[in-house]
Amino acid sequence: MEQLTYDEVEAAGQRIAGRVRPVAVAPGDDGGRTWLALEFLQHTGSFKARGAQNFLLAHAEAGTLPSAGVTIASGGNAGLACAWAARELGVRATVFLPETASPVKLDRLRSYGAQVRLVGREYAEALAACEEFSSGSGALASHAYDHPLIAAGAGTVLDEIRARVPGLDTVVVSVGGGGLFAGVAVAAREHGVRVVAVEPSGSRALNAALEAGRPVDVPVASVAQDALGARRATALAVHAAGHEGVRSVLVEDEVIVAARRRLWEERRIAVEYAASTALAALDRAEGERIAVLLCGANTDPSDLVN
Repeated sequence: MEQLTYDEVEAAGQRIAGRVRPVAVAPGDDGGRTWLALEFLQHTGSFKARGAQNFLLAHAEAGTLPSAGVTIASGGNAGLACAWAARELGVRATVFLPETASPVKLDRLRSYGAQVRLVGREYAEALAACEEFSSGSGALASHAYDHPLIAAGAGTVLDEIRARVPGLDTVVVSVGGGGLFAGVAVAAREHGVRVVAVEPSGSRALNAALEAGRPVDVPVASVAQDALGARRATALAVHAAGHEGVRSVLVEDEVIVAARRRLWEERRIAVEYAASTALAALDRAEGERIAVLLCGANTDPSDLVN
């Protein structure tokens, strides 16, 4: 089964240094036990900027960026990151999204100069269209999560969290297709940090893969599906989840919604449902010092102020 190494995460950290924002952390309300990793402050509003930079920079170093540019299918955040990173390198980007994509994400994508194409109702349909486009145009196909360079880039956030939270015991992370989780879990294992992998009960690609012993397709129906709506987890995540120190946890949509609202009411932080998914499982995390990774904030906050 495909696996990621900590050497790849370290190499990604060196490659993207100075091109992404170091993660900020904020203390919880429990005297230093819990910390919030504010990765939604990252360029493009999510952790995806890390993997996108690593992917494109690695191809630029290798001389494998085609004149046709780069293309990606995304629920929104990976597309934003890819379009932003492509603009930074002067590369064209064509982004495929499901028709259910957030208008906030669509507007931001277009502001980065990307060509936007809406296909189908789910990420899997947008992905099929993206693959066809890549084959016909010669554009370099990136991926929202299922690529070692993408996962390694995402995993760089864990060492930054450790530097800001000395003695970190556990990190809690939301899981969609599993790229962020795979990178974080590999880095966490290197340093003896436990990982809680959190998914909505209606979008449980990693949890189902662990039950089956291999990646399998799952139905997707969750309030967080615009970012956590992958039908199938990457094999990188399934392998990383098979090690000691990793727990797979499911949370219901109503708990995700409540966690998002709590962040707004108590801290005036407006995150997307994918980010509050991790916070919704905080009570399942064990350890003296716990970091909850708030992964993205590309959301319309109007429903929080009504």
